[in-house]
Amino acid sequence: MKTGNTHDERIAKMTFASVYPHYVTKVEKKGRTKDELNQVIKWLTGYDDKKLKKHIDSKATFEEFFQKAKLNPNANLITGVICGYRVEEIENPLTQQVRYLDKLVDELAKGKKMEKILRSPV
Repeated sequence: MKTGNTHDERIAKMTFASVYPHYVTKVEKKGRTKDELNQVIKWLTGYDDKKLKKHIDSKATFEEFFQKAKLNPNANLITGVICGYRVEEIENPLTQQVRYLDKLVDELAKGKKMEKILRSPV
């Protein structure tokens, strides 16, 4: 699925630090924890607590955030619709990675089990 260049550029320039508090609020409203959120982010990106904090403190853009990430090999198992886009059909790699994260946060907030969110083998 094609997204517009302006849409992709806007996502690339948005800072992770500006969105992270919204992720925290969303999951905590639904009874999940910041630690669970961080676990999901770490699973997707390979970042530990220190690197995650560094990206937040430095106000890294999503482009910078995902540039240094080691995307989980099972990230391609993240499917479904988020923000009106089917994540597996998004052509721009960065936009797709951001939407992967959005989808995982959404699943966490909806109460899915961690094993399912982290695409653990059965």
